[in-house]
Amino acid sequence: MSDNRKYLLWLPIACTLFLIAGIWIGVYYANNDRHSAARQKLDQVFDIIEQSYVDPVDFDSLVELAIPELLSNLDPHSSYIPYDERTAANRDLEGAFSGVGIQFQMMNDTLYILEVISGGAAEQAGILPGDRIIEVDSVNIAGVEIGQDHIFDMLRGPEGTHVQLKIKRNNSPSLITFDLTRAQVPVSPIDASYIIGDTIGYIRLGKFSESTYPEMLNTLSQQRYDGAKSFILDLRGNGGGYMNPAVLVANEFFGPQNVIVATKGRNRADHTILFSDGTGAFTNEKIVVLVDEFTASSSEILAGAIQDNDRGLIIGRRTFGKGLVQRSFELPDSSEFRLTVQRYYTPSGRCIQKTYKPGHNSEYATEIFDRYDRGEIFSADSLKVDSTLIFSTTTGRLVYGGGGIVPDVFVPSDTSNVTSYFIKVANAGLLRQFAYEYADLNRPRLTESRDTKELLSMLPSDNVLLQSFVNYASAKGGIAPRWYYINISAPLIVNQLKALIARDIVGLDGYFEIINETDPVVIEAVRQLNNGGADFPLTD
Repeated sequence: MSDNRKYLLWLPIACTLFLIAGIWIGVYYANNDRHSAARQKLDQVFDIIEQSYVDPVDFDSLVELAIPELLSNLDPHSSYIPYDERTAANRDLEGAFSGVGIQFQMMNDTLYILEVISGGAAEQAGILPGDRIIEVDSVNIAGVEIGQDHIFDMLRGPEGTHVQLKIKRNNSPSLITFDLTRAQVPVSPIDASYIIGDTIGYIRLGKFSESTYPEMLNTLSQQRYDGAKSFILDLRGNGGGYMNPAVLVANEFFGPQNVIVATKGRNRADHTILFSDGTGAFTNEKIVVLVDEFTASSSEILAGAIQDNDRGLIIGRRTFGKGLVQRSFELPDSSEFRLTVQRYYTPSGRCIQKTYKPGHNSEYATEIFDRYDRGEIFSADSLKVDSTLIFSTTTGRLVYGGGGIVPDVFVPSDTSNVTSYFIKVANAGLLRQFAYEYADLNRPRLTESRDTKELLSMLPSDNVLLQSFVNYASAKGGIAPRWYYINISAPLIVNQLKALIARDIVGLDGYFEIINETDPVVIEAVRQLNNGGADFPLTD
C-alpha cells in the first residue's frame, strides 16, 4: 500500500478522533464550569419565550431591562449604562466637551444665559450673560416645555459643527442671530475659589474629574501666591468621581510614605496600598476639609487620608459612606456597566462603606433621609457610630468605620431662619427669578464693579431689597406677605438675593463669597484656623 493510500485511509479516522476529543473536552469544561447551569437555564428561558410567548418579543429591550435588575442585586453602586446614555453619564467627569460655552438655567420656560465661558464660541461671538435663547437652529425653545437634557443635545455636538442661535437681549427690540462653530469647552471641577481675610484660601471642589488635579494644583499655587497660608477645602455635596485625582490631590499635602488609601479586591492581585511620594508642594500649610452627608466616594478618600494621618481638621457632618470602587466594562453594543471590584480602606484600615442589603437599594438610597428623621443632621448626640469598628489615627485619636467619616468638629444644619414663607418662595423659584431680573435690569451699572465687595456696595439697603422682593413675590408668585415669618427669614432671604445677584454678575466665586459669610461651617473653619485648632499633628 502506498504512502498516499495510507494517508487517505487514516485521515477520516484521525478527524473523527479529533472531533470526539473536542466534544469530550467541551463537555468536560462545560460540566466543570460552575456557571454553565445558570447560563443553560437562561438560554432555555429565552428559547421558551421565543417559541411560546403569545406576542412577538423584542429581546434587545428585554435584555436592557434584565441587566440593571441583575446588577441591582449585587450592591447599590454596580450599574448599567445604555449606549445612548453614556455621553450624558460621563459628561461631568470629562475634562472638556464640544459645545458653544455657556451655562444656562430654564426659568418660566425661557432659557437664560447665566455665564459665558471664557474662550468659548459664545464669548467670541459676543453673547452676553443675561441673554435669552429663543431659537436653536430655527427650533423655538421659548415658552414651550422642553427638558434640559434635550437642550444640552441641541447645543452640544462634534467639534467644528455649526449651530445658529437667536437671542433676545434687553436693549435690542429684535432678535439677534449668532452663527457659532462648536469647539472644546473646559469643564471645571472647581466651583469657586477666593481668599478669606487675606490669608485663608477657600476652594469649593465639585467633583473628581479628569481635570481635577491640574486645576487644583493651579488654584492652590495661585492662592498661595496671593497670600494664602492655610486652606479650606470644601467637599460638601461632592459625590466623588475618579479615584486617581483624589489620590493625587491628597499627595500634595503629605511628605513621603504616608498611606493615602488601600484597596482590596476579590483576588490578592487586586490588593494595593497607595503611599504619598514626597513630591507634595503644600506640606506645611494648615488645611481644613468641609464635609456633609452628600460628600461621597473619592471625596471620602481625600477626607479620610487627611483625618487618619492627622494632617488637618475635618469639619461638618458625617459623610455619605461609600467605600466601594467601580470599574467600567464596555459591552459589544458600546453600552457599559460599572461593576464593584474593590473596597477601599482609609490609612487607619477602616472601610467607611455603610451597610446595605443586596437588592434593597431603595432603603440604601433613603438612608440619608433617615439621618434627618432621627435628628443626626441637627445634633451630634443623635449620631450613630459602630462601636465595634474602632480605629486609631497616627496620633492615637479614635475614628470609626462602617458608615462614613465622622468629622472632628460637628456643625449642625442651620435652620434657624427657615420659615414656611421662605420655603414657599424658594420652592417657587422666586428668589432666583427676582435676582436674575434685578441683575439684568441693572447689568450695565453693576458690571462696573471690580469685585464682590464693590458689587455689594452698589446694591440697595437690606430693607429696600427685602421689601422689593416681598412685593415681587406677591405680584409674580401670588405669595401673600406674612411679616412675622418674613422678619424671621429676612437675613436668609437678603443674603440669598445678594449671592444670587453676584452669581449673575461676577460668577460662582461671588456667590460663595457672600453665602459663606453666614455659613456656620465656614465660620467654624475660619475660627479653627485662626485659633490653632487645625494645627498638625492633631491630638485629642
